[in-house]
Amino acid sequence: MKDHKRLIARTAAIAFFVGASVLASAATSALSSIQSSLRDISQKIRPAVVEIDVTETVQARFPRLDGQSGGPPGMQQAGLGSGIIVKKTGNMVYVLTNNHVVENANTITVQLSNGQDYKGSVVGTDTRKDIALVSFTTNDPVTIAELGDSSTLQVGDIVLAVGNPLGFQSTVTMGMVSALDRQAPPGGGAAYTDYIQTDAAINQGNSGGALVNIDGQVIGINTWIAAPSGGNVGLGFAIPINNAKTAIDQFIAKGSVTYGWLGAMIGNIQGAGGDTQLAQDMKLSGVKGAFVFGLYKGSPADKAGLKPGDYVTMVGTTPIAEASQLTQVIGSLPAGASTNLTVIRLGASKTLSATIGERDAKDQVAQGGNLWPGMNIVSLTDQIRQQAGVAQNLRGVVVAELSDQSSPASVAGFQPGDVITAVNGKTVQNMMDFYRALNDATGHATFHIVRNGTDMTFNL
Repeated sequence: MKDHKRLIARTAAIAFFVGASVLASAATSALSSIQSSLRDISQKIRPAVVEIDVTETVQARFPRLDGQSGGPPGMQQAGLGSGIIVKKTGNMVYVLTNNHVVENANTITVQLSNGQDYKGSVVGTDTRKDIALVSFTTNDPVTIAELGDSSTLQVGDIVLAVGNPLGFQSTVTMGMVSALDRQAPPGGGAAYTDYIQTDAAINQGNSGGALVNIDGQVIGINTWIAAPSGGNVGLGFAIPINNAKTAIDQFIAKGSVTYGWLGAMIGNIQGAGGDTQLAQDMKLSGVKGAFVFGLYKGSPADKAGLKPGDYVTMVGTTPIAEASQLTQVIGSLPAGASTNLTVIRLGASKTLSATIGERDAKDQVAQGGNLWPGMNIVSLTDQIRQQAGVAQNLRGVVVAELSDQSSPASVAGFQPGDVITAVNGKTVQNMMDFYRALNDATGHATFHIVRNGTDMTFNL
């Protein structure tokens, strides 16, 4: 019996050690496979990522990754960034990078991963997405990056960042996709793109470099970091490559990028910073979308029948979660394209057909004098009533601000703090009343207001 127990124990011990050995071997094999894959990815992408050295004129900027240390405006200094080789036609090589890397460049030098230097030239820049295209000439073969599909990304995906942080050329770091659809902070970043958030280590000098997936495909352009200390804290942001693909050919063809334009002044009324009372008055509480505060007369939005007070919830088949997304979706559409706008108007859903225009900084339609009505209105809450000294028995809505000194409301004589009590003879007690009466007006509107206890009438 004892011999039998010893045999069982011995057999169990042998099985344990054999099993442990097999597991260890499997783990080593898995790690070896991962290591081999990372090597392959790095070897594939590193030659396609270049260093961009510039001399430029210092300008005020948001936190970025191009190695600038600041200085008085107008001072000349050296800058450092990265770029991605995306195309070669004949002996002309094209490098995608960030606009802020080259926007003020007096000279540009492109250095390949093998150390070869070339004189670079700007093909085109785009401040709205913070992207630019640089070219240089060579008859030598170069490695062209494979562009992936950033729309397939999911939080948790493994990514590698490649660039020249602090001048350390062809540096590769690894991390994951931390979040998608991030927006730039107020006053910084670009309004016409969202961002991929990653914890792959990126620092100054990574601007314009590649964020790649496990297939070695570029799925993002590293652009900025959120870092109080100025160094990597695991909060890096990259422009999705899909937001830049069409720009490459547009840069080459005409040196600039075109954007679709609707011609509406929009904003958010949900979440932090939103007007919860406005959302409640307009029966929009909890509904995602972009609120239309005003329209440019003669714009595509005006011609489509969009009205102040409308709430855009969808463009074509794309749901709209907030105002910045509406700007990006419309901007991505070509001028002349037709699309449906799904809106909530005075509590009811409605579909409009719009023909997209082309955004132009010099477009005379988009001037303050054409913005209707040219003022932002808010609900008369108890807090505002107390701050402005408005009588408790007075009902209406309040002029919060004027959109522009040349807007119709400003020219007519409206002032912030005015309480609008009626429009075209129709009593206004809340925001729904205001927008219903405003949109019933044809050609002009008469406003009855109370200013510091005095009744007044204005015509628009």
